[in-house]
Amino acid sequence: QVQLVESGGGLGHAVGSLRLSCAASGSIRSFNLMGWYRHTPGKQRELVGSISSDDTTDYADSVKVRFTISRDNAKNTVYLQMNSLKPEDTGVYYCNARETRRPGLMYNYWGQGTQVTVSS
Repeated sequence: QVQLVESGGGLGHAVGSLRLSCAASGSIRSFNLMGWYRHTPGKQRELVGSISSDDTTDYADSVKVRFTISRDNAKNTVYLQMNSLKPEDTGVYYCNARETRRPGLMYNYWGQGTQVTVSS
């Protein structure tokens, strides 16, 4: 099965930066959509950013401008560059990949999550 492994989380500081990586076990070209979600304390899981197979990106309003999602197909890796960090960015970040095998049949794969803690 597809495996997604996140890395890059840790302790950051307000207005600082972190870069998260999501390495897939296989080619990420097979996924029509990949993204990052986060589960922050006291809040439901939310979509942080996504990137489609045609490189169209989408971001939550709270992270627009500050965060950038990108992919490196050669390394089968998706990145989340997080700049201008805020304490409210604290949470567990999960990598997600969506595979459409045929119309009407989609599969979602999730990484184990990586903790991001931002101090004030």
